[in-house]
Amino acid sequence: MGEPVRVSVVAMDPMLEAGATGALHSCPDVAVAGPAEVAEVTVVIVDAVAEAVLDLVRETRNGPDRPEVVLVATDLEPAEALHAIAAGARGLLRRREASADRLARTVLAAAGGDCTVPPDLLDSLLEHRARPVARAGVGGVTLNEREREVLRLVADGRETGEIAQELCYSPRTVVSVVHDITHRFRLRNRAHAVAYALRAGLL
Repeated sequence: MGEPVRVSVVAMDPMLEAGATGALHSCPDVAVAGPAEVAEVTVVIVDAVAEAVLDLVRETRNGPDRPEVVLVATDLEPAEALHAIAAGARGLLRRREASADRLARTVLAAAGGDCTVPPDLLDSLLEHRARPVARAGVGGVTLNEREREVLRLVADGRETGEIAQELCYSPRTVVSVVHDITHRFRLRNRAHAVAYALRAGLL
C-alpha cells in the first residue's frame, strides 16, 4: 500500500471544517495535512458557488503547490458545476451527499487525476452545455466569434500558421487572440484554453 493522500480542508464555517477533517481522519488512505505539510488535494466547503468561491478555487489550483480541489457545496446547479470545473475543481459533491466514505473516494479520485461529479448531475450538465446561454463564461464573460473560430482550430490541432491561413489573419493576430483568452481567464497555455472553453460551454 502506498503513502496516504495528503489533504487540507478549507471552510467558511469552522464547524464544517472540523466535521470534514474528522471524517477524513477515518479513512486510512487519506491523511489530513498539518500546517507545515503540502496537501495534494484541498477540500473547499461552501454554501453557494459564488464568484468569490470560484476565485478561491482558481487561486488554490494556481498556488505554489498546485493541489487538486474538491468542492463541496450545499447545492449545485448545472451552470455552477460547469463554472467550478472550468475554474479548476477536480471533484464536486453536494454537502448532503458528502459522507466520510464518499468524500474520501472523491479526494482519492482527484489525487489520481479523475474528475468526479454527482451521477444525477451529468445529464443536466450535458443538457445545459447544449443551450445557447452556456456560451457565457464565469462572471458572464464570453468569447467573441473570432476567439471561438481560433479556439476551434486550436482544438483541431492546427498550428498558428495554418490557423492564420484558414481565417485570413496574420500569425501575429492568432497569437494575440490566444494570448488575450489565456490572460482573461487566467489560463496556462493553448491546451488549457481549449479545455476551459469546452468545460464552460464556450465552444
